[in-house]
Amino acid sequence: MDKRILGHNLEVSALGLGCMGMSQSYGPGPDRAANIQLLRDAVDLGVTLFDTAEIYGPFHNEILVGEALRPVRDSVVIATKFGFDVTPDGKRHGTNSQPEHVKKVADECLGRLGIDVIDLFYQHRVDPNVPIEDTAGAVKELIEAGKVRHFGMSEAAAATIRRAHTVQPVTALQSEYSLWERGVEAEILPTLEELGIGFVPFSPLGRGFLTGAIDATTTFTADDFRNTVPRFDAENRKANVALVELMGTIAERKGVSTAQIALAWLLAQKPWIVPIPGTRHMDRLKENLGSVDVVLTAGDLSEIDAASSAVTIVGERYPEAALKMLGL
Repeated sequence: MDKRILGHNLEVSALGLGCMGMSQSYGPGPDRAANIQLLRDAVDLGVTLFDTAEIYGPFHNEILVGEALRPVRDSVVIATKFGFDVTPDGKRHGTNSQPEHVKKVADECLGRLGIDVIDLFYQHRVDPNVPIEDTAGAVKELIEAGKVRHFGMSEAAAATIRRAHTVQPVTALQSEYSLWERGVEAEILPTLEELGIGFVPFSPLGRGFLTGAIDATTTFTADDFRNTVPRFDAENRKANVALVELMGTIAERKGVSTAQIALAWLLAQKPWIVPIPGTRHMDRLKENLGSVDVVLTAGDLSEIDAASSAVTIVGERYPEAALKMLGL
């Protein structure tokens, strides 16, 4: 597996693994033992970056990831996140990045993961009620105490990233980026390049849509959160599938899958971009990792950009209530 550098000195595999879906959001999946085996298989296949968070589950995902990766702890980078008020019963009550809360969550995350230090600690969402300098200062103290190695942010604006970076250098930003969600290109990516910050796109396959396995007739299980996402309304899917069809044409010509085209396109954007597609299945994991070997020429990239620009994506990427809560 090729390696990439986030920030100035955090080396990780060119593709990481997003672990959220093993505990929530996408309906029933493999059992715990199967998920643990997949995580360990991912390590064997060269993946070194694994992404979790306290609110995934909540709590269960960190426990799962910790159990799976402790035997290979020295070979992997474990990223987790703080930033919400989560009660012991798992209810989320808005953002909270007060310094003392950040430190408390760090200790709780370490306990659930069963490790001594968090490799990459992201602020999951910016807290509008706490100056970002205060939050960055709390993470700086955690780094000085040896509990955290690197500071990350998620879905933060360029100006907020700059302010945080002056207090504690930001190693990576995690935000949504894919061929059907390109909002970071105008301002965020240039800021990251200027400051030497890595970028970790989540949902790089559009929550499964860019694999080509979803169309207007697809039905999701009752507990699949895509049922609430406007972009996945049946009528919107009918319009958005035009992008996947165009990508499929390019993929067929290259002899690869549509998903591999989507991931290879992301990898080609910048050498400091490390996507974290999630999966619960070995065949998908191998398919995703195969994208690292897909070579896209300048002509291919121009064709993909033209195809993407020709399609207007319909529907918000989160429900309205979630957009408000997350400040997006």
